[in-house]
Amino acid sequence: MRQSFAFFLALAAILLSVGPASAVDGNGPTAAIGMGLSVVGIGIGLGLVGFAALGGIARQPEQAGAIQGAMFIIAGLIEGAGIISLVLCLVTLFIK
Repeated sequence: MRQSFAFFLALAAILLSVGPASAVDGNGPTAAIGMGLSVVGIGIGLGLVGFAALGGIARQPEQAGAIQGAMFIIAGLIEGAGIISLVLCLVTLFIK
């Protein structure tokens, strides 16, 4: 249930951020909604990664270094995708 919610939230953020690029006027509200959804998606993604990493470390404390390394890589990928989404929202805001 949580995964499908996160998927649809990310899909909505992408559609709202890229969709209004062809519109002549009125990009402001749509880009703002897209940016807000992007930030919410980033927060959910990072929260799920942290939750899973802490659960894994609690189960196997001797693997803490490997789990933290993988967590930082995945968190960086989530941040990168979120920054790309925010940049697309800003581009649609300023393109006329």
